[in-house]
Amino acid sequence: MDFSYTEEQTLLRNSVARFLADHYDFETFKRVSRAEPGWRPDIWKQFAELGLLGASLPEDFGGLGGGPIETMIVMEEFGKALAVEPYVATVVIGGGLLRRSGSDAQRQEWLPKIAGGETVMAFAFAEPQGRYDLADLTTTAKKSGAGHVLNGHKAVVLGGPWADTLIVTARVGGGQRDANGVSVFLVDKKSDGISARHYPTVDGQHASEITFENVEVPASNLIGAEGEGLPLIEQAVDEAIAAHCAEAVGCMRVLQDATVEYSKTRKQFGVPIGKFQVLQHRMVDMFINTEQSVSIALMATLKLGESETERKKAASAAKVHIGRAGRFVGQQAVQIHGGMGMTDELNVGHYFKRLTMLDTLYGNVDHHLKRYAALA
Repeated sequence: MDFSYTEEQTLLRNSVARFLADHYDFETFKRVSRAEPGWRPDIWKQFAELGLLGASLPEDFGGLGGGPIETMIVMEEFGKALAVEPYVATVVIGGGLLRRSGSDAQRQEWLPKIAGGETVMAFAFAEPQGRYDLADLTTTAKKSGAGHVLNGHKAVVLGGPWADTLIVTARVGGGQRDANGVSVFLVDKKSDGISARHYPTVDGQHASEITFENVEVPASNLIGAEGEGLPLIEQAVDEAIAAHCAEAVGCMRVLQDATVEYSKTRKQFGVPIGKFQVLQHRMVDMFINTEQSVSIALMATLKLGESETERKKAASAAKVHIGRAGRFVGQQAVQIHGGMGMTDELNVGHYFKRLTMLDTLYGNVDHHLKRYAALA
């Protein structure tokens, strides 16, 4: 099988890498992530002008007509730059849900907005009691006329402070953990009854705790069939997992390269520390873990179009391997850099923090080991 990239995909990678190198260095990341609003809307607009926000969307709606491979390419470069923009929530989850399951009217309205950078979305799915169970929902959506009324609380809504539109999962029927009775809604964040508390996360991102109190949602904002939203959510999350695995690969590449370079310049006992065999072995293991992660991230991406079981198994396998590899590569990078690796001024610790957060996003290693075993 030929795993080489097409000319168009190579051009996409090169254009993203050049843009981020010019506009997204480490000092810029630190400055932007620590100041209000925590991201740069002007960069979001430039992403749209470059075609990045429409890379995986159909050409009929202003996209480039790409797919998961294009998303993987973009996300790996974002990982190298520690980009904080809500690309996954808006393009991968929002765009994916609407492309597959939205009505014609929803696709006509929202997909051009996503590709054009005119909307920013946040995925409000997690609840305090839910752990990693996507069906464990106490947020309810009761019928009210032609629409619904939302009540409930969503936790750790990444990108929530910047979003104008929320993708909300809510229960329209059944028990708290039933597979049936789950729906997905587009909700205007300015709607009456929505309150939010915003805060920074340890890896430079920003998130929100969002409460819905009698929030009215029109019928036109329901994605897919009422009460049958869980399979849609699971597919969107698996696509998000594949995208974040590619992001983790980008982080690991930077850590590996930075560590090898440091080992050539840092001297101890009069010689570069890279001459010490024990550190050479560690860096070889870092390289192996990174390259294996590249392969399994690609596998998860390619499996997104296969059967539900194969897609889920691939996503969980990738999550387990990359979760473990990211921890190993991050730990070795910090240790080989010595005390410097723990400082806020050096980029190594920031990449390790991002890898740690990615490990827990949409389920940690233990959760996905159990899911994979249940599917095997």
